[in-house]
Amino acid sequence: MHALGLVEAVQAIRAGRLAPEDYAAALHARARQLDPVLRAFTVLAEPGAPADGPLGGIPVAVKDIVATRGLPTANGSPIYADNVPEADAWVVARLRDLGASILGKTVTTEFAWRHSGPTHNPWRLGHTPGGSSSGSAAAVAAGLAPLALGSQTFGSVIRPAAFCGVVGLKPSYGAIPRTGVHPLAQSLDHVGLFTRSVADAAFALALLAGASEADPHGQPLPPFRIDPERGVEPLATPRLARVRIGPWDQAEPAALACLDAAAERFRAAGARVEDLTLPAPFAGAAEAARTILACEASDIYAPLVASHPDKVSAPLRDLVQEGADIPAVRYIAARTLQAELRAGFGAALAGFDALLTLPAPGPAPEGLAYTGDPSFCVPLTYLGVPCITLPAGDAEGLPLGIQLVAPYRNDLRLLRIARWCEAVLDRPLRFPTL
Repeated sequence: MHALGLVEAVQAIRAGRLAPEDYAAALHARARQLDPVLRAFTVLAEPGAPADGPLGGIPVAVKDIVATRGLPTANGSPIYADNVPEADAWVVARLRDLGASILGKTVTTEFAWRHSGPTHNPWRLGHTPGGSSSGSAAAVAAGLAPLALGSQTFGSVIRPAAFCGVVGLKPSYGAIPRTGVHPLAQSLDHVGLFTRSVADAAFALALLAGASEADPHGQPLPPFRIDPERGVEPLATPRLARVRIGPWDQAEPAALACLDAAAERFRAAGARVEDLTLPAPFAGAAEAARTILACEASDIYAPLVASHPDKVSAPLRDLVQEGADIPAVRYIAARTLQAELRAGFGAALAGFDALLTLPAPGPAPEGLAYTGDPSFCVPLTYLGVPCITLPAGDAEGLPLGIQLVAPYRNDLRLLRIARWCEAVLDRPLRFPTL
């Protein structure tokens, strides 16, 4: 049963071919068997009676910065080791309303920043799964859950999804409310999804996108519905702009070869793929993103660093100090540029349906202390535009991905393009041996 994707499981449960209690029990048993090796979860919940709804019978893994009623939410920090929220985050409440159950809480780096946790990459245990949504990516890749929640402030959904060989979706900024999600930088934070297919990601986003009065940055998407029997309709022969995002000179040969091979397959299937350079102002996106992150994180975490100096990591202390040293005028300029570039991204892609680029400089680095370079994601997260990564290749047994990006709030169009690209790549579903 662990090989079923989200849509497949929903279809099987609706058709009566699969008992929801059997499915939940199977995934809980698999998680208990494999997690002592993988270490994707901080806690596993006890299976409950299946509920009715579009996600009835589906266990979902939830990143441990997302509040869950009655389950510990430690935010990757010893400061919150005993924190058991009395209320769910908006997105968790929405999952429960849809009939889903919470499989468990997944490992995050400390407050979704740099200090990593114990999770291993399921494809090679000596390598990182990426961060900060480490456990969510690893859990989906290992067949422990068909859907997992993550978050992205710099590259914390797209990068670990690429490292673990799954689909990672960072919707448009504000598409999924962040009420009850512990913030890192509120002008950059996104709730994102990990699944095994584009159809799964589209189905989940259609159900989870919404609005919360308690999230002042929310921007609801144009509503859309995905029928699990039909999936998402591909956008045939899209026009793709291949763009060099981030420090391209640091991209590894295997990643570049994977991107080139994908582009050639898309061309052979009828797509138009051409190189594009974004206008000069976009070159300042990464530096401006760092300014916003440091300033907002400093405002959020300075009191915590002061009150618990022995329980916070050096990376968090350094970030707080970095933000404290930045002049207000520089922060304001970074926020102004953010709004301008987000509004102008569609015009910058004129003549193309989506941007094609790398999600990371290469496969998952060796070791668990460093979760990898987010630089290939940072400018796009800063813009708040929808991004998705698809498995597209391998390098010595470690997954490689490609990243597709569309203008702000064009999430459904991006998913349609990604579905076409996924079909052309035609990657077989595989699971690591643990």
